[in-house]
Amino acid sequence: MEPFLGTWVLESSQNFEAYLEQLGVPAAFRPLAAAEKPRISISATAAGHMHIRTETSLRSTEIAFKLGEEFDETTADNRQVRSIVTLDRGSLVHVQKWLGQETTIERQVVAGKMVAKHTMNSVVSTRVFRKV
Repeated sequence: MEPFLGTWVLESSQNFEAYLEQLGVPAAFRPLAAAEKPRISISATAAGHMHIRTETSLRSTEIAFKLGEEFDETTADNRQVRSIVTLDRGSLVHVQKWLGQETTIERQVVAGKMVAKHTMNSVVSTRVFRKV
């Protein structure tokens, strides 16, 4: 978990609008959301709880959870989902489920950068963040 802790800013993004389309984000909103440069802060407490705060000019969200335990989440696009975050072979894997649908955000730290792979159906978006 240690490599993920800190503040990260978006450096590059591929195929994010297509991923947003899979989520059901309205067409008029997708380009605005894709153009954002989110700032993500990841922290952990001694009790084992994690916090992920995502800030953009459009909307900020924060989730607090314990690894391996399900929790309710309201996403940036206002979906009400049931989520679980696990640590799997060095990857922070975040699964969101709602209305019979599922998406996964898998974060890895590679060469000092956080690579986030967003997957829904057969669509994959890769976003790379640098630590600040």
